[in-house]
Amino acid sequence: MATEDWPPAQSGGTANGHRETRRQPADGHQPSEPIAILGIGCRFPGGVNSPDDLWQLLSEERDAVSDFPTDRGWNLDALFGPDPEAPGATYVHAGAFVDNVGDFDPAFFGIGPREAQAMDPQQRLLLEVTWEALERAMIDPTSLHGSDTGVFVGVGGQEYGPRIYDDTEGFAGYLTTGTTTSVASGRVAYTLGLQGPALTVDTACSSSLVAVHLAVRSLRSGECELAVAGGATVVCSPSIYVGLGRQGALSADGRSKPFAAAADGFGVAEGAGVLVLARLSRARTLGYPVLALIRGSALGQDGASNVLTAPSGPAQQRVIRQALVDADLTAGDVDVVEAHGTGTRVGDPIEAKALQATYGKAHSSTRPLLVGSVKSNIGHAQYAAGVAGSKLGTQGDGNDRRVLGAVRHFDTDDVAAVVHLTIVEDVLHEARPGIIRLRRRR
Repeated sequence: MATEDWPPAQSGGTANGHRETRRQPADGHQPSEPIAILGIGCRFPGGVNSPDDLWQLLSEERDAVSDFPTDRGWNLDALFGPDPEAPGATYVHAGAFVDNVGDFDPAFFGIGPREAQAMDPQQRLLLEVTWEALERAMIDPTSLHGSDTGVFVGVGGQEYGPRIYDDTEGFAGYLTTGTTTSVASGRVAYTLGLQGPALTVDTACSSSLVAVHLAVRSLRSGECELAVAGGATVVCSPSIYVGLGRQGALSADGRSKPFAAAADGFGVAEGAGVLVLARLSRARTLGYPVLALIRGSALGQDGASNVLTAPSGPAQQRVIRQALVDADLTAGDVDVVEAHGTGTRVGDPIEAKALQATYGKAHSSTRPLLVGSVKSNIGHAQYAAGVAGSKLGTQGDGNDRRVLGAVRHFDTDDVAAVVHLTIVEDVLHEARPGIIRLRRRR
């Protein structure tokens, strides 16, 4: 079966299972047309420099968590001091980091060495993985100059370099563009000469998925004919360990433990990922490779939940249902969910109950909804977390079978300690090849 028949990761569903029909516009752009994933570029912890590397890490059930890096200028003595509540200290002693994240060939992209030094590493990674994603899509990046290709990326500020007014080495001008998050998308567009929309999105953990959602809308409307979408995070400063450590949101050993009784917070990670996207009809016309399809997506917000940082179960249910309506699917059409699954005691039960409420009636003990989270292997890559999970629907084992990676740190008895999931889901505790009955979608 062709890979394009694989249902999209992280889709949603309708409450009653009925499909809605849509009026098609006269301009040839169908508002519900599937969007094809043509190519992928990525960097993630554990030596992951390609989609194949990521899949190898997952299939081997490897753990990408390591000690803190020693080449980022962090005061490790202060961070690991005897009192984790002291200024500049944390109780977290590990994380998941991209290897050789400082390596960059500025001349390849026509950038001078001083400007490159003042560039946030997130901008550098986005240039690299965008170029690689286009090449994997069989597109010469230089051929896109002057095209309406869109750029949609999720990026946030990471405290790279000195404050501009503190600069004493003549980098102030370069720092102005090198550390401004809006430039992350603009630099990709500038370097490749792309004239479509260029947006940088900051919606925290969902940023890269929101970027993909916006790219899908732009493609379907005809605003652009090709798009690159994704996100990037590089932990340039240890501030996240100090700040979120004070809130008790982080795992002490740096590992996310999705849906596990041992869940004690999320493991901080970093990475970058970009998808090359086009309408399915255009991809077929131009002979592009089609790795998978995005059939639908939706946006929502928690609104007034218990506290500012807590998710809302009803809001999650609503956005799942909206996504399935947009995809013209029912809950029963979905076999696998790549969960947010951060490994927090507040968030995981809420997410599990939302999955139960939206998918429960459409599944059974003989055909459960399979649930996993890549965060159990590579940690929470923050602005790149969503796109990391979305890659899981594009890989197989070379024998026309889909292989789902196991969820690490999970015991089959753990679910009851988090929330009773009944027959809704089977949290994967081992790699399972060939477990999904691929059905051709309408």
